[in-house]
Amino acid sequence: MASRLRPWMPCRPGRPGAATRAARTAPAALSLAVLLAAALAVLAAAGVQADTRLLSARVVTPDRLALRFSAPLERTDPANFRFTTAQAPDVPIAVTAVRRAAGDRVVLTLGQKLSGSEHYRLEIADPPLSRDVRPSTWALLITVLLSSALINNFVFTRYLGLCIFFGVSKKRDTSLGMGATFTMVMVFTGMVSWAIDSFVLRLLHLSFLQILVFIGTVAFVVQFLDTMLRKTHPGLHKRFGIYLMLITTNCIILAVPLLNAQGSAGPLESFALALGSGGGFALALFLMSCARERTELARVPAPFQGLPIAFALAGLFALAFMGFSGLDFFR
Repeated sequence: MASRLRPWMPCRPGRPGAATRAARTAPAALSLAVLLAAALAVLAAAGVQADTRLLSARVVTPDRLALRFSAPLERTDPANFRFTTAQAPDVPIAVTAVRRAAGDRVVLTLGQKLSGSEHYRLEIADPPLSRDVRPSTWALLITVLLSSALINNFVFTRYLGLCIFFGVSKKRDTSLGMGATFTMVMVFTGMVSWAIDSFVLRLLHLSFLQILVFIGTVAFVVQFLDTMLRKTHPGLHKRFGIYLMLITTNCIILAVPLLNAQGSAGPLESFALALGSGGGFALALFLMSCARERTELARVPAPFQGLPIAFALAGLFALAFMGFSGLDFFR
């Protein structure tokens, strides 16, 4: 049987095996590891905190700021921190002391009293960090609510809505009904106006139509309320008279959506402003109705009977409400 001969092929150099490749790449890997270790050692020796982040910053009244970092902060001297208000970023507030707290927390002591409802700006030199210190949501909502109802009452401090104020405040039950009605209309129209302005007018660049759209929204709500009260509470509707329809052109109910749009307020801030404004108007009506009912039993001189004594009472209430000016609920 004839033997089979393999055809001749030219010789090729053999490929290096796994051991040969490992031997060749080992010096390169070793050199890279040495360089990486040297770089980490240099960074650690220089005190560079590349991964340090400022996780939270909270105002602790009266004069402290609580900070929390992702890693321990190396430099904690007062010169490392710069703290200012959002209204005056060029005027720093002096940092008098820095104290390490538990874990990665640092507490700054400032040279003046802080307010939990104000906006601040914190800057750190080493490592370079910055953060806006904003008030908590509940503090902001309570501040807006109480400020619009007491400190900046639309009737006694801004003198808006006086037509309905003097026309409905003769009787206590009428003033209570109008106050509740006005507050409901104020909240509903404020939120609807905010939604239309945020999702329609701004997106379509139609902000110049704000007044027309807001008046149309208020007119629709008031017309619906007028029809409902006529069917369900005809007695209350008769006591309101023409003043119920005058809600459409009331300065307060138009001022609140405009203030929200001007300040780019969020939904919660808009709700708090609308509720506080409506509550402040209801409070003004109730106080005025109580005072006017008392004057009917008093011996008022003839020249001061009617609207003159009502204007005098409104001036006295305005002076009383000026005592709330500058009040800070979170100091």
